[in-house]
Amino acid sequence: MAVSSVHLEADAYLVCITHALSTEREEVMGLLIGEVDEQHVSHVSAVIMLRRSDKRPDRVEISPEQLSDASTKAEMLAKELDRPMRVLGWYHSHPHITVWPSHVDVRTQAMYQMLDPGFIGLIFSVFNEDKITKQNRVQVTCFQSVNYGGDYGPPQYERVEVPLHIVPSAGIGSTALDALVELPRILCLEEGEAYGQTTQDGDLDLLTKIQNASVYTKCLCHIMEVMSGPLIQALENRLKMNKFRMEQLTQRREDLKQQLRSLKTS
Repeated sequence: MAVSSVHLEADAYLVCITHALSTEREEVMGLLIGEVDEQHVSHVSAVIMLRRSDKRPDRVEISPEQLSDASTKAEMLAKELDRPMRVLGWYHSHPHITVWPSHVDVRTQAMYQMLDPGFIGLIFSVFNEDKITKQNRVQVTCFQSVNYGGDYGPPQYERVEVPLHIVPSAGIGSTALDALVELPRILCLEEGEAYGQTTQDGDLDLLTKIQNASVYTKCLCHIMEVMSGPLIQALENRLKMNKFRMEQLTQRREDLKQQLRSLKTS
């Protein structure tokens, strides 16, 4: 393997999990941004969520245009952070099914590795009930594809697990925060595109048009209820916590100044 292990920063992991939990009906996908060190360790520090043009419950596809746009964003991020950032891999969700990649996932991963041998794949299994505890659990795996078919026979791709480590972070970085705020907009755009396709059919009767508009409105309200509302509340709670922390640090600074003045006078 071209990658020895993967270090995923906690705030990037939060973005991936939030995106995966945004829907339990179809798979979601995105791209991983970061850098590779001399020990062939991939450090993932940013995530780019991708808008799905075709929502399917069991498959996701990344277009060449999306890869090109992601590479451009990685270059912009590299200039902003003054670090050699690039696209390191992709991630997608498995709602209600196992975390292990399907044969389609393994072939897709192999195709990406033809372009970049260090390309990695992450899969997040969500809304999958544990048979013993009867509770939903979240699982994640990191993998690459290896061809065991040899150089002369037909390709026989199999998954190979890559060690994954979640690296703690002091807080949510600006890149991760921008991605979280972007998520409701992406979901609304996807619903808008799906609704726009129904309006292109001029032969629909009035009752069908009203039904389609009602479903579209319901989907938008659902996004506001399960995504926008909790996200705003979480950000407000974090803002409140940060203000409280700032007050503590300010008080601590004043105490240290007072101790310093006491030492000087004594």
